Amino acid sequence: MTGKKQTLGEFIIEHQHAFKYSSGELSSLLNSIRLAAKVVNHEVNKAGLVDIIGAAGDTNIQGEDQQKLDVYANDKFIQTLTRRNIVCGIASEEEDSFISINSNDENHQNKYVVLIDPLDGSSNIDVNVSVGTIFSIYRRITPTGTPVELKDFLQKGSAQVAAGYIVYGTSTMIVYTTGDGVNGFTLNPAIGSFYLSHPNMEFPEDGTMYSVNEGNYLDFPLGVKKYIKYCQEEEGDRPYTSRYIGSLVSDFHRNMIKGGIYMYPKGSRNPNGKLRLLYECNPMAFIAEQANGKSSDGYTRTMDVEPTELHQRVPFICGSKNMVNQLEEFMQIHGE
Repeated sequence: MTGKKQTLGEFIIEHQHAFKYSSGELSSLLNSIRLAAKVVNHEVNKAGLVDIIGAAGDTNIQGEDQQKLDVYANDKFIQTLTRRNIVCGIASEEEDSFISINSNDENHQNKYVVLIDPLDGSSNIDVNVSVGTIFSIYRRITPTGTPVELKDFLQKGSAQVAAGYIVYGTSTMIVYTTGDGVNGFTLNPAIGSFYLSHPNMEFPEDGTMYSVNEGNYLDFPLGVKKYIKYCQEEEGDRPYTSRYIGSLVSDFHRNMIKGGIYMYPKGSRNPNGKLRLLYECNPMAFIAEQANGKSSDGYTRTMDVEPTELHQRVPFICGSKNMVNQLEEFMQIHGE
């Protein structure tokens, strides 16, 4: 793209016709996420200057210690989405249950629910490592004008109408899809606008990086162990290298640009996996598939998994197609 770069707002308006439910609501919803992202980005970037790093003193529904920035980001995204009056429900990784919005207003005709991980990788804030936000958007399945129900959130990933992430790093980016490819927008902090910087993002079919917490190696299924050893072998033309940040958004973003595979399999300490299906795996899987990548639990396509609970955990393998296919072959041969 030459000349003046397109802003995120301009891009959303120009491409809303490609969305099959186009009514302007989804555009408003994405604009709300854009606004909240700028607010959270401002706070993340001054984290070392104000009293907002470290633990908040509470735990979330998963029993994990909440960081102060977790709480801040959660509040800002919920406030922004609620005040704009464009969603009927929100589910957050930091909340025990879902939030119903205007549930007693029969004239409330909003059709979308949002599931969000407000600050993925927040434990890295203290050491100035990139963190992010992940979001997923569905059309409600219960009638409009009625309170949302749990089943509005427990939909398969294949039903998503949009998903994306924000990475707060050396530059701040929003990357999202509405089912028509993946595009990335970089924030110009001088004027506060996101500009199209990475159009039509795609995973290379092959990659050279594998991303996994090798400290958990002894807990991994045999198929994953064999695949890791395969990646470490020097024979032939497999120049694989290990790259693991510990922030899903950052690892995924790097692998999509450069080619690679991300793995968080189940293990003896996490028999169901560790990552959340609804807040992390499904949105990243949707983006991956729209970017010529692939995602599964080692056997089953991530977006075909039937959710059974709001904070459900699953094993997660995602990245360049050929690498994911090869890992799945190892799982078929060697199993657990």
